[in-house]
Amino acid sequence: MQEVINLREAVLGLVLGRRDREVLNRHPEDAAAPDQPPLDGQALSAAIKAAVNGFKAAAMDAEGRTVNYAQLRTSPAYADYQTRLTPQLARYDPARLASRSERLAFWINLYNALVIDAVIAYDVRTSVTSQWAGLGFFRRAAYLIGGQRCSLEDIEHGILRANRGNPFLPGPQFGANDPRRAWMVEPLDPRIHFALNCASRSCPPIGIYSADLIEDQLELATRSFVDSDVVIDQARNQVQISQIFRWYRDDFDGPLGIVALLRRTLPDDPRRAWLMQANRGQLAYRDYDWGLNSVGSNTYYP
Repeated sequence: MQEVINLREAVLGLVLGRRDREVLNRHPEDAAAPDQPPLDGQALSAAIKAAVNGFKAAAMDAEGRTVNYAQLRTSPAYADYQTRLTPQLARYDPARLASRSERLAFWINLYNALVIDAVIAYDVRTSVTSQWAGLGFFRRAAYLIGGQRCSLEDIEHGILRANRGNPFLPGPQFGANDPRRAWMVEPLDPRIHFALNCASRSCPPIGIYSADLIEDQLELATRSFVDSDVVIDQARNQVQISQIFRWYRDDFDGPLGIVALLRRTLPDDPRRAWLMQANRGQLAYRDYDWGLNSVGSNTYYP
């Protein structure tokens, strides 16, 4: 298995060059970071949560579906996040988060913040898949956390998905001796897929997650996404759903697990009534809209 991981790393390294070694929390301001008192686990997690809330207040619509990146780029909320919080991550040990709920909230909020930070830093104008062979954005966008580089891919597939690995690439995300395995959130909760936003139009909206409310928030995010996503085409005997369900079908325990989740989370409406009948419908996956979730046009800089 380690050979598979090494091969994957080599292939992606050829595609991305040295860009897969970058981190976004090395700024000129980092020189002053040692003078800042380090935040403990709960305090830093709360600060990351507050930062995402600040992003939302400064530059997002009420539902968290679109972002005004030009406005956020010059906002005090974003400047504070970059200069005060991200340097703290470099010397922060996520193992300080004692509970599974704390880990879930921390990593979900950090993932969504890192996506926004990377869109601005890399001047993404149309889509996060428009450069670096599609998947490269998720590998290039990273922070130094506790002395370890953590990319979006590492956070999603290694930590939040309990090392199941990228569904498009063979093998687990972390090797057997990778110290980041200690940060994995186990067991996997497939509802995370309705909480993670990758700056694309077909993504779930950006929320702000709290450890003490995480169970209810993930359930609400799941029900909201399913309600907005599922279309029943009775003429074709189809249940039309997001590509998320296809990419991560194993996380949902396959097609039967997907149908069970839809039956449980759809509101009490004709779609659910139709789906509750035995042997109803074939799953059909809609094309994913990877267009940037920016306000107005795709190009957010004037």
